Amino acid sequence: MKNVDTFLSKSLDNVIRKNLGDNTIHKIENRLFEKYGISLTESLTQFQKLDSVLIEYFGAGADGLEEKFFKNMYIIKNVDNKNNENKSTQLQNGQCITLYDSTLTGLILEAFGDSDKKKILTSVLSESKTVYEILKDCEIPQTSGYRKVNSLINNGLLLIDGFLETQDNKKTNKYRAIFHNLEINIIKDKVTINIQINKRNIENSSIISAITRLKS
Repeated sequence: MKNVDTFLSKSLDNVIRKNLGDNTIHKIENRLFEKYGISLTESLTQFQKLDSVLIEYFGAGADGLEEKFFKNMYIIKNVDNKNNENKSTQLQNGQCITLYDSTLTGLILEAFGDSDKKKILTSVLSESKTVYEILKDCEIPQTSGYRKVNSLINNGLLLIDGFLETQDNKKTNKYRAIFHNLEINIIKDKVTINIQINKRNIENSSIISAITRLKS
């Protein structure tokens, strides 16, 4: 099932390959397939499995490698509005992720640069809806609308959030935006984006779990 890791992993594949080199990557991919039957790319959304293989090869040094992977890509922090003087841009209290990596910020900027995708994400910031409900509320044609919804799902910006049971006992997925608050900052051509994710999605993320463990 796609979760917040689908989005966060978009930048990890290149970073890991760049840091480890072809020979090491080949060994890790073989071990992942041998042990779990998955590829390196697939392991990024099941990070605990990649972590176990990295520990096999690098022992205690695996933590240092993972810190290097995550550095300058995204960080997790707590937001306290009481200490934030700029009330117009503050996020609600809670845990948020600050994105630095251009791949991840680019996905969000591209989505919000497309008027239809922006409407879709905005419509499901606070409540989940079926694709039919989303397209109806946003007044987007079904052909192009389904294509854009699927693009947002594949990029991890839309997540399954429950289902609707129809009269013929079939279940239709409901979707919600990955974030419920977003703040874009651009300083001297450097883009950072704060996104706040609901608690359940944070708890279901193997990547966030790894980052939290490394920080503790």
